[in-house]
Amino acid sequence: MVSQNQRQLDQQPDQVLDQSVKEAETEKPLFQRMQVTDDLDTLLATLPPEISSTLTNHPQRGELIEVVIDLGRKPEARFANNWEYLREEPVTREDIQFCSDRVGMFSGDNRAGIERTLHRISAMRNRGGEIVGLTCRIGRAVYGTIGMIRDLVETGRSILMLGRPGVGKTTALREIARVLADDLNKRVVIIDTSNEIAGDGDIPHPSIGRARRMQVSRPELQHQVMIEAVENHMPEVIVIDEIGTELEALAARTIAERGVQLVGTAHGNRLDNLIKNPTLSDLIGGIQAVTLGDEEARRRGSQKTVLERKALPTFDIAVEMLERRRWVVHQEVSETIDQFLRGHDPATEVRLANEQGEVEIYTEAGSSKSTPYGNGKTHLQNPVLPRPTGWRASGQMTPVESSPPHNPEFEQLLDQSWQQADQSKKVRTPGPNGEDWPVYVYPYGISRNLLDQVLELLKLPVVLTKDIESADAVIALRSQVKNHSKLRQMAKNKEVPIHVVKSNTLPQITRTLQRLLDLDPTTAEGIDFRMFTEGSSQDEMEALEEARLAVEQIVIPKGQPVELLPRPANVRKMQHELAEHYRLQSNSFGEEPNRRLRIYPA
Repeated sequence: MVSQNQRQLDQQPDQVLDQSVKEAETEKPLFQRMQVTDDLDTLLATLPPEISSTLTNHPQRGELIEVVIDLGRKPEARFANNWEYLREEPVTREDIQFCSDRVGMFSGDNRAGIERTLHRISAMRNRGGEIVGLTCRIGRAVYGTIGMIRDLVETGRSILMLGRPGVGKTTALREIARVLADDLNKRVVIIDTSNEIAGDGDIPHPSIGRARRMQVSRPELQHQVMIEAVENHMPEVIVIDEIGTELEALAARTIAERGVQLVGTAHGNRLDNLIKNPTLSDLIGGIQAVTLGDEEARRRGSQKTVLERKALPTFDIAVEMLERRRWVVHQEVSETIDQFLRGHDPATEVRLANEQGEVEIYTEAGSSKSTPYGNGKTHLQNPVLPRPTGWRASGQMTPVESSPPHNPEFEQLLDQSWQQADQSKKVRTPGPNGEDWPVYVYPYGISRNLLDQVLELLKLPVVLTKDIESADAVIALRSQVKNHSKLRQMAKNKEVPIHVVKSNTLPQITRTLQRLLDLDPTTAEGIDFRMFTEGSSQDEMEALEEARLAVEQIVIPKGQPVELLPRPANVRKMQHELAEHYRLQSNSFGEEPNRRLRIYPA
């Protein structure tokens, strides 16, 4: 039969919890609402009497972080901002044995606890396995700590907490578990590897509320218990402290893919630390090296081999706990990681609790930087292109300044179009075959410089516009059209045709514009070889002339395939583009240095 005193003792933690929670939820500023329960007297009872008596009435008792007891040294108390010795006599083996006998069993990670408290006692052992040092860390249940991120917790998205040791990650994790279980009525399971979240013993500390706790027999089995929790106990939320191995990261991804909300902590001070950690990089999507094509590498202005994210991150939100009252929030981890890999500091959301206890939220702008990811060399791996500030971003329209053939009034017409562009009025004049000229074109994903070169070289009757409603046609890069359903829908609603450009090259853009204007690109008159030979060497010009003669004298008139002379890869590429301009198929064959081009009839 349980005595009346024992029942009162068992009920005391719950009463403390109820009172703390009620006080924490009053309408006071955030850090005035925080309530702390630390059961410090229970920990002091496990220390030698001389050490315990010094701390019992210490003026900084509430700021005590840990007590360090090392064999042959003076016992030491560490506070938030200072430390001091607790007695002049060094610690003896009897002192260490006194403490060890009064705490729980030390597990495989050399950690022990005191039943129904949050304190953690960690052991240091000599080579023979004997304990020669103890670190007694004070565990506190702090109610109201997650006021800065409560809105994120309620979204149901997975959250990763990062920060240096002692900054309060486990304390915040404990409070998140209680809020999710008690306030949001979620089924919460805590994976408590070292009994640090819910305390030592079979009965969890009341600070976790209705959340359930699964203990881990050995630290290396944490990933198995994580999977077991999902398969056996139907949780809506799983709380994990210290994800530190590849198996645990893999288990976390498996849990997230099953639709369970994850809240966890990981080793690392900042989010970009995980990029450099191959063991835990899967938490943020994993990192892989990707080889880009020539055109994509030129478009990005980067090397051909860059680092990119492999998959969606396991955690949607990351919180960097820089200080106890200053947290940095990344609400879209995938976007943040992509920015890091491209050599940029992303814009960050900083949440700060001021002296009055009010939470201030502000954004710190990102910046370009050089990052030594990958091979140790400092460079921009995959730079983000700056936001455009030119003709499209400003809403301007650029007319072609030269006149098309057979239409001397075209220059005047373009000037009128330019002057009236802001009023979205089109000025037309008949073309040589009665067409309405100019054609208003809305470009999307096409290089402005290349467009200008084509329009200048071929003197095409085209006006570029940023307003799709006033456009007669859209020309867009094929890859952009595939990934932009909104553009396709807008063009369909406005009944504007989309002409697709395969790649951002002069021949491809020229061919698309000529097709748009119903001009025949297969005749010599339709080709200006300056677009192929601009800045080319004499050898390259000779190779292009060879290809042109082969096409115009053999392939087109006689319908026969032609093999060209062996050329370097860059020259063969120019010959391929020339063949494409004539709408002809071409292939490279043979081994270097005798690899050459073969052009086939249409």
